[in-house]
Amino acid sequence: MSARSLHWAAINEISFVAGMRFLFWICRVFGRWPFRLVLYPVLAWYVLTKPLPRGASRDYLRRMERFTGRAQSGVMRHFAAFGESILDKMLLWGGLFDVDSVALHGGELITDAVAQGRGGLMICAHLGNLELCRVLSRQRHDIKLTVLVHTKHAQAFNEMLGTLNPASQLNLMQVTEMSPATAMLLSERVARGEFVVIAGDRVPVSHNPRVAVADFLGAPAAFPVGPYVLASILQCPVYLLFSMRRGARSDVYFERFRETVRIPRKERDAALAALAGDYAKRLEHHCVQAPLEWFNFYDFWHLPELERSDVPR
Repeated sequence: MSARSLHWAAINEISFVAGMRFLFWICRVFGRWPFRLVLYPVLAWYVLTKPLPRGASRDYLRRMERFTGRAQSGVMRHFAAFGESILDKMLLWGGLFDVDSVALHGGELITDAVAQGRGGLMICAHLGNLELCRVLSRQRHDIKLTVLVHTKHAQAFNEMLGTLNPASQLNLMQVTEMSPATAMLLSERVARGEFVVIAGDRVPVSHNPRVAVADFLGAPAAFPVGPYVLASILQCPVYLLFSMRRGARSDVYFERFRETVRIPRKERDAALAALAGDYAKRLEHHCVQAPLEWFNFYDFWHLPELERSDVPR
């Protein structure tokens, strides 16, 4: 693979995690401001030695500036927000994060569904700190989440979270490709009133990814169709889930996306493109509100070779 087309799952984060492990110790012993003082030298080393993430951040911020007409912060501040997000994840699973500082918006959509015994599918994004929804779900035992992840690229970080709290691994399901057995298992969980969480802003880990092209920040980008194919299989309500940090406060947004998803055979590609386009618009909306909180440090606008058929007909 060329450097430009390097898949997000091939980006190794071990060196960054090693630095964050040290910074977590700084925060626990001395507090958050000393952590921030030490953070920038660590980030400076990382940014200088990692040209691909650095270039991806610069490209994203330039696109955001052209799209909004507003000057954006630099690459270092973008990575600093990423470092703060990782620290928050570690504090969450270490039991040191103030969950009372989290503001839920649209949370009644989920609590009402739980009260009715209805499960659903949540489509999230790599915006802010989505670990918040997992921790809050553990505090509310009537809300059960299964988070679909591809964690092989982040093995070092997930192992570190596991050492902080073994419960951090309990509601993760490693999924590289959606098999019929996996779909059946997820269908059973939704039927029991549980929720499945899947990312909508990273293309699948495969040689010929199943994607749809949608406009995002003024240019076409590839979005996975897997969440919508899964929604059509599960035949359940679909919600969007976004998170962002605003100073000392964190916001988590739940939005209703579709009551159900039905994909017609004859207009399958158009239906999937429309769903991906609607998701991209909502992601775009939240990214504009908090530009530094979107953490996809690879060439997001590189269009992979598209597979003609997304699933067997």
